[in-house]
Amino acid sequence: MQPPFLLNRRHFSVAAFWTGVLGSCAAGAAQPATILVLGDSLSAEYGLRRGSGWVALLEQRLAREKIAARVVNASISGETTSGGRSRLPALLSQHRPSHLVLELGGNDALRGLPLTMTQDNLSWMTQAAQKAGAKVLLVGMQVPPNYGADYARRFAALFVQVARAQKAAVVPFLLQGVADGPDPTRLFQPDRIHPREEAHPIMLGNVWPELKKLLS
Repeated sequence: MQPPFLLNRRHFSVAAFWTGVLGSCAAGAAQPATILVLGDSLSAEYGLRRGSGWVALLEQRLAREKIAARVVNASISGETTSGGRSRLPALLSQHRPSHLVLELGGNDALRGLPLTMTQDNLSWMTQAAQKAGAKVLLVGMQVPPNYGADYARRFAALFVQVARAQKAAVVPFLLQGVADGPDPTRLFQPDRIHPREEAHPIMLGNVWPELKKLLS
């Protein structure tokens, strides 16, 4: 008979097993979130100083709020939803994001591409990211009135429609407070398409509340 409290080899094996399991769980819990931003020039710092766009400001905000997360900015100027759709599978495989911020669609409208194609591409990318385990935030865009009232209305609505259908989060308009002010040209670069540096904190302010909900 063993003396009280004397552990034999079997006990040590069991203890080592549970120590490993608990250690793995703790390590998994401590893993930071990975936020993949897939966007166009509005997220790629077109015409701006490096580090001054809203995605860079997002990294700073995460650090200030002590939220363990890294940001991967895979945005490309001129990107369409079709281009994003073709690139997304490799990005998901490479970065394994916990969150996807999908900021695409504006260039589709500028090129006059069919709204049904834009909507289908956004739906496909949302589903692909969700199947890969990522929470999705769709970031919407609007077009000027000269595109026609009906087209502008349907284009603005499709982001919310996709989000509702796919049970994803949505920011209806990235440029709220930038493009809809009394003097909308004030916050834009000379091309009147790309926001100036001082507009990007406003853009982050539109994205942050919804993204923070997904991170909590």
